[in-house]
Amino acid sequence: MENWIFAALPILLKVTLTVLAIFTIIIIITRVSGLRTFAKMSSFDFASTIAVGSILAAVVMNTDQSILKGGIALVAVIGYQTIFSFAKRKFEWFDALFTNKPMLLMKDGEFLKDNMKKTNVSLEDLYAKLREANVRDTSEVLAMVMESTGDISVIHTDVKDNLASEILTGVRKD
Repeated sequence: MENWIFAALPILLKVTLTVLAIFTIIIIITRVSGLRTFAKMSSFDFASTIAVGSILAAVVMNTDQSILKGGIALVAVIGYQTIFSFAKRKFEWFDALFTNKPMLLMKDGEFLKDNMKKTNVSLEDLYAKLREANVRDTSEVLAMVMESTGDISVIHTDVKDNLASEILTGVRKD
């Protein structure tokens, strides 16, 4: 009998075997598709990672789901991610249409208010990121960028240095 504390031994064994099987499938798919499978290089990669986790949870926790169905769903999600990544690399128009470009939020210690509005980021959000980056004063910040994944990168120094222009390659400055 299953309730909110206990489950029957056959169900627990099925869950354990399902975890082993589905993780084995994930490892095989990851080895075939490459290291990018779980990288957060773009918002699409992030969504794919969430989808993989959701599939894994659904197959493991729902005893009515088959491992085959979960495996096919994993192959489909990761396969689509691989095709999407290939198309981004191969076709500039595809990359421009389907991916967000990083946005400059701060340059040389100055907040870029228009860009903050475009990305829906508050001053408080940025101050929190500056604290995480151990910035003591905004004058230490050479650049702050909202990456295509939604992460915020802080490039700072203790001494005012020049920022190499190639560091901001692909970043929208408008």
